[in-house]
Amino acid sequence: MAQDPTPPLPPERLAALRSIQLTSTPSPAYIVHLDCLEKNCQLLQSVAEHSGAKILLALKGFACHSTFPLINRYLSGTTSSGLHEALLAHELFGKEVHVYSTAYKDTELKHLSRFAHSLVFNSAQQLFRGIELLPSNNRPELGLRVNPEYSEVDTELYDPCAPASRLGTTRDALDRALKQLPQNPLKQLTGLHFHALCEQDADALEHTADAFEAKFGDLIPRLKWLNFGGGHHITRPGYDIERLCRTVQRFRDRYGVDVYLEPGEAVALHTGILAVTVLDLIEAGGHQIAILDTSATCHMPDVLEMPYRPNILDAGSPGDHPHTYRLGGMSCLAGDVIGDYSFREPLQIGQRIAFLDMSHYTMVKNTAFNGVPLPAIGLYSDQSGLQIVRKFGYEDYRNRLS
Repeated sequence: MAQDPTPPLPPERLAALRSIQLTSTPSPAYIVHLDCLEKNCQLLQSVAEHSGAKILLALKGFACHSTFPLINRYLSGTTSSGLHEALLAHELFGKEVHVYSTAYKDTELKHLSRFAHSLVFNSAQQLFRGIELLPSNNRPELGLRVNPEYSEVDTELYDPCAPASRLGTTRDALDRALKQLPQNPLKQLTGLHFHALCEQDADALEHTADAFEAKFGDLIPRLKWLNFGGGHHITRPGYDIERLCRTVQRFRDRYGVDVYLEPGEAVALHTGILAVTVLDLIEAGGHQIAILDTSATCHMPDVLEMPYRPNILDAGSPGDHPHTYRLGGMSCLAGDVIGDYSFREPLQIGQRIAFLDMSHYTMVKNTAFNGVPLPAIGLYSDQSGLQIVRKFGYEDYRNRLS
């Protein structure tokens, strides 16, 4: 079962999301509130201006490209985890396209080299291969992801710097690899990248940056940029923005480098809902159970992976209100359970409810397991109202499997 509820949304965000009329949406449907998204982007732009950092949208967290025309007014570009994300960024976002992958195929490198701003490699061997493969007169800037061997992430599944992590090279591994290669690829290096955070505040970044500097500081003076990765919860209420800016400015001033930040979740945090419908009400094992036309495993997989318990608009934890229900999905997975929630009034078959914070890591990770239909995608703003930009049907499921 999922952990404690996520922190409540600020009152103004709740009011904004409550303005979306659930009876007007398809079900299930992800609805992104563009006004909330723009406020997040404006905050990120102000952080960039104050700190001097360049802020990128991490597509692994949020890739709803119908919102790109809004986001690219405020951010410097995107960061991708492979060819397809990078192509999406290149074709529909514009600006700088940065790419990191745990390993590249030769064909992918050649394709990416035509448009990427930077390619970040996961090991010295991969970096050396990239240098050999790509012509020196027409290739992106080259980076190396490193592991500072420091982490404050509690959930092992999301800890990039866990022991034996495959993400990034440690200093010892780097030094050993350099001795085995015929030439030193670091001479062609433009930047270093580390990513060690997950939904964390600026204190964790500062501590990680100190560990990174202790391990790899001797390599920084020859570089053009540093990338401090993602996991920065910058748009969360109470985040220590001043501390973030001081950390960025310290490296910019000390080494004369550009500093990139690449949040994904923070861009879309508190901007969207998943509108769903109650299909049935049953009783089992002493629990009142509501079956929904959604699924944890299909539509909000982090509920099971993290795990976490998403909030519901106008609902509470068990016992907060008179009527408590266990909410379950419509797949055949026995563990397709979202959590226990209480409501002021009894639920009714056909009733709409809204899961909160359903923009990031939902659309990018959902599946059609069991043939469960994918939620529609909609945009909402106070000025324009609701616009449904994508619906999915049987053909989408069939075409993936042919």
